[in-house]
Amino acid sequence: MGFKMGIVGLPNVGKSTLFNALTKTASAQAANFPFCTIEPNVGEVGVPDARLDKLAAIAGSKQIIPTRMTFVDIAGLVKGASQGEGLGNQFLANIRETDAIAHVLRCFEDGDVTHVDGRVDPVADAEVIETELMLSDLESIEKRRANLVRKLKGNDKEAQQQDRLLAAAQAMLEDGKPARLVEVDAEDAKAWKVLQLLTTKPVLYVCNVGESESVEGNAHSAKVAEMAAAQGNSHVIISAQIEEEISQLEADEAQMFLEEMGLEEAGLDRLIRAGYELLHLETYFTVGPKEARAWTIRTGTAAPQAAGVIHGDFEKGFIRAETIAYDEFIACNGEQGAKEAGKMRAEGKSYVVKDGDVLHFLFNT
Repeated sequence: MGFKMGIVGLPNVGKSTLFNALTKTASAQAANFPFCTIEPNVGEVGVPDARLDKLAAIAGSKQIIPTRMTFVDIAGLVKGASQGEGLGNQFLANIRETDAIAHVLRCFEDGDVTHVDGRVDPVADAEVIETELMLSDLESIEKRRANLVRKLKGNDKEAQQQDRLLAAAQAMLEDGKPARLVEVDAEDAKAWKVLQLLTTKPVLYVCNVGESESVEGNAHSAKVAEMAAAQGNSHVIISAQIEEEISQLEADEAQMFLEEMGLEEAGLDRLIRAGYELLHLETYFTVGPKEARAWTIRTGTAAPQAAGVIHGDFEKGFIRAETIAYDEFIACNGEQGAKEAGKMRAEGKSYVVKDGDVLHFLFNT
């Protein structure tokens, strides 16, 4: 399980430039005019994790397989998109399939790059997109509730639950707030997720700043940070221009370039880490002579469900998980050393997997 992040934003905010850089492709045509992305572009990247390399070196693994993150570059939205303006709500549908939304906000001044509204105001830009997503959700809810009428008359329990949740979302949206603010009970969590409302997606604001502002940000990104904090959302500061330059360099050159710019790591790393925190994700590892591999799970996942990420049969026939904490695997110089030091544990079905665990699953076929 990796995760899928939809990249949205108004035209000409640097969205496609960022997508190209992050996926190291030129599949999204980055150009200085609206709607240059005619179809949603999808790119996958390996999630950087230095721990995986260290594990592979100790185990002598022939292959290193990182977990993956999918980016979906969704065409530039404009005010009125939910009513068919610009390229309309055909692109809003693509957002439904993502786990989270990255709002790319223009936080740079550049007279050569036009803004669709002729100004630089990232907070207003964020509000435009949020409003369009809210309007789209309201339209969707009204249609879906109308379609439930017959089932409700027949006292269909599933329809009653769906209508109750849709009504709660509708009330929140009509109050001018996104549906993610609705408090959902544990028993309704699965049904709530199935609704796939756009404004229930977690939001990560990506402040696209100029090269010279990539470390500290600027007045525009500071306003975004304030807005994100007030909403309980996250933000990261990235220069799409720098990321584009890095994507063209070899690893050693890229590291030197980052150091010259005063950056500790590439924007991709910061974006992925922020995405993991936003979605409460963590990583466990499987390590052997054949391969060292990273797997993504949600925080709080029990061992059988973590095993199921590899294969459904692992979850069905789960017996136990032989577990070594990452730090102990490194300190003991591998599995054998951890065994001899008594650091390998046999964990059962109730064990909650921790970030960095090195696991070997035993299961019945």
